[in-house]
Amino acid sequence: MVDIEPLVILALALGPGIFWAWYFYRRDRYEPEPAALIVKIFLLGVLVTFPVAFVEGFFGLFIVSPLIMGAVVAPIVEEYGKFAVVRRFAYRDREFDEPMDGIVYAAAAALGLASLENVLYVFAAYVTSPELALGTIAVRAIFSVPGHALFASAWGYALGRAKFSAPERRSRIVLEGLVLGMVLHGVFNFLLMTAEVFAYTMVVFILILTPGLWILANRNITAALRHGRQ
Repeated sequence: MVDIEPLVILALALGPGIFWAWYFYRRDRYEPEPAALIVKIFLLGVLVTFPVAFVEGFFGLFIVSPLIMGAVVAPIVEEYGKFAVVRRFAYRDREFDEPMDGIVYAAAAALGLASLENVLYVFAAYVTSPELALGTIAVRAIFSVPGHALFASAWGYALGRAKFSAPERRSRIVLEGLVLGMVLHGVFNFLLMTAEVFAYTMVVFILILTPGLWILANRNITAALRHGRQ
């Protein structure tokens, strides 16, 4: 059995969230946001995990189906929690001055939440064995942690577009983006939760959904950067 100190496990569990936050931050190549504001939104994403967990726990008192909780309730509550952070603490900031900023701040908030979530999952696995914890870190670093940023990029791009659109169009643009992020998150969770019963869902998850999420995010980033240069 591998003997790994808990602090090392903690660092490894936090690493993916920090790396992916840096990755999305670096994609804003024309006018990068202040690092201090990115860190602030990231930390607020960590903090919003607590009210999100409370709301999910409340619904869990009435909904007995893990599938409904995982594929419907959790995506709605979590995406709205991330969205609320960006809408409240970044959207009105003077630094939010181009469409790409919506994606960057959305990713930061999402990865803050994902980082705390990752720590909890990893240490739950660590109780069983350090090897299981390392495996959990590896899998979640590739799929679940960046997944949170990819879901959020849908409504983050919508926020970026909305801020520079006609006032009468803003609410609809934001709502469509938020709903899309929730749906993508729900499909992601559904496929993972049913993979043990229906093996083909894992094939769909790996070969279709995951590449599709990256394609959509990259398309939105390209469009946001193009609009930012105009």
